[in-house]
Amino acid sequence: MVGAKSGTWIYPFICFFFLLASLEVDASDVPMTLLHSAVAKGAVCLDGSPPAYHFSPGSGSGANNWLVHMEGGGWCRNVEECLERKNNFRGSSNHMKPLSFSGILGKSKKSNPDFYNWNKVKIRYCDGSSFTGDVERVDPATNLHYRGARVWLAIMEDLLAKGMNKAENALLSGCSAGGLASILHCDKFRGLLPASAKVQCFSDAGYFIDGKDISGATSVRSLYNDVVNLHGSEKNLPSSCTSRLPPSMCFFPQNVVPKMSTPLFILNAAYDAWQIKNTLAPSSADPHKRWNACKFNIKSCSSDQLEKMQDFRSQFLRALPASGNSSTGMFIISCYAHCQSGSRDIWLGADSPMIDKMPIAKAVGDWFYGRSVVRKIDCPYPCNSSCRNRVDE
Repeated sequence: MVGAKSGTWIYPFICFFFLLASLEVDASDVPMTLLHSAVAKGAVCLDGSPPAYHFSPGSGSGANNWLVHMEGGGWCRNVEECLERKNNFRGSSNHMKPLSFSGILGKSKKSNPDFYNWNKVKIRYCDGSSFTGDVERVDPATNLHYRGARVWLAIMEDLLAKGMNKAENALLSGCSAGGLASILHCDKFRGLLPASAKVQCFSDAGYFIDGKDISGATSVRSLYNDVVNLHGSEKNLPSSCTSRLPPSMCFFPQNVVPKMSTPLFILNAAYDAWQIKNTLAPSSADPHKRWNACKFNIKSCSSDQLEKMQDFRSQFLRALPASGNSSTGMFIISCYAHCQSGSRDIWLGADSPMIDKMPIAKAVGDWFYGRSVVRKIDCPYPCNSSCRNRVDE
């Protein structure tokens, strides 16, 4: 029996417990599915381990709606880089740890009102090719498997069998290299789902442009050429692009999006942190490392560097699809950031970044449900005081 003194202590504790229980949370770990059945099809990570995804089932009005999100993580362009990935979660499911869902994948109605109760999937990224690779031969000296396209298809088939074949609404999304994958696989995704379903795609920080670096060269082209050749990506890139251009040029969304038939939403920073570091000021164009401080903190940029970043923004805006396509939505913000849909405070929070007082979550939701045509392009840096300038590596 609890005495009066101890009861006085326990009562506020119980109240605090119930207060916590009543709060809307979306940060608990989501179970990971290892797709062992895919191994027999050769659909494996770089090290030959099975592909993986995390699944949170939908409920209520969202029971037949599906949001499939592809993890990002750059690319490996040569054997050495891919071998390095074999020893971490970027190339092996043996090294993957539990993760939680937030932002567009969150289950809080308050912070994710349009997608909170959907079936939500996060596909782990362990192939280094934006899910485009497919090389049959495996070199016994390295045991590297370039099978990203097979991984993508095997997971899609598994999700279809789990109920996605009955989808009423579906959104294929991704961040960074996964955001590029959401563009490259968009029309294929549409083709896998019921004709009656509303299917659209969403790219977060995946609109990588064919831009010039500070020396005037287009050095990012060599990166994509190496990735496409190493992974055997050509046959898995959109034929509407490869029929007109060399395969590596079809890693640039500006060459793919105009021929897409499925609606797309582009969320990107005009000063995308990855592209500033690797497209505008790669190490090859900055041997004396004069850009190092600027690349990691936009407030450390000199006036000359800021001018070059403004030129990059102009390049980026010219590479966007023409405004005549009303099915293409966009939210191009003037922050120094990379990937903005995966955290609740950026997606929809009290101090989320906004354009014209509109946060990212509302822009994407309004576009998906046709509540309004959303094509938001921010004024140049540093005009937007709501920006959360940061770098997500």
